[in-house]
Amino acid sequence: MDQPTVTTPHGGFQQIVVSHEMTILRGRGPFTSVTAPEHAFALIFGFGALNSRASLVLAGTDQVQALLTRGDRGVGIVLLLAPSVVGRIAGRMVPEPAVHSAWHLPAELRAIALALRDCERTGEAGDIYLTAKGIELLYETWALLDDDALTPLAPESGLSRADSERIVRVRELIDERWNEKLSLEGLAAMCGLNREKLTRGFREMFACSVTEAIAERRLSQASRMLLTTDLPVSSIGYENGYMNNASFSRAFGRRFDVSPSDFRSRQLVA
Repeated sequence: MDQPTVTTPHGGFQQIVVSHEMTILRGRGPFTSVTAPEHAFALIFGFGALNSRASLVLAGTDQVQALLTRGDRGVGIVLLLAPSVVGRIAGRMVPEPAVHSAWHLPAELRAIALALRDCERTGEAGDIYLTAKGIELLYETWALLDDDALTPLAPESGLSRADSERIVRVRELIDERWNEKLSLEGLAAMCGLNREKLTRGFREMFACSVTEAIAERRLSQASRMLLTTDLPVSSIGYENGYMNNASFSRAFGRRFDVSPSDFRSRQLVA
């Protein structure tokens, strides 16, 4: 990896030239005097006004120049990439953007992108941090793209774009507030949907029910806590939204086919 070069050109954005194959842009644009890889395509992570929900957009080579010239008020992070970078990650050249080139930004990618966007470290340590986060974001994003594991913002269904964005917001609320008391009615009201549309649309977009998504988020977090903390099982259940140990143990057993206590002991022995 080449030594990264970090500059802050006029225009309210910062660029980190990681190598001749990768440049990271932080800010809103327009992006002028940018050092872009040859034949670059772009991964765009949006958080603001133009993208009312956190989103990921894949822009092909023919779209990059317009992106740089125009900029978007809601853009947070842009990764400009040479096709050869993905060739090394995925073992093949980057494909043309799919029919759906805009996706919901899931919690795991959102956390990395926000850490990169909001980093205030300076000097050599800051440069290293920004470079490392940019590479991590690229690898994790491409793994999800390669597995077809991202949810389009405007799926092929009877949902309008506005309704699909509201449903994506429900998923974000589950990711952010899984340990609170969440109900189908409450989530629908918070996002301006009726219960029937949320129920149908959520299953279309995420291939599970709202209740299943909440349980999966809670139990995934609980399983991590069982392995990484010394908290009692009952405390872990409570911290992840279960009001008593019996309900937590039943839900955990259905998901992992083992009790929380046995899960902890087996994994630690292994």
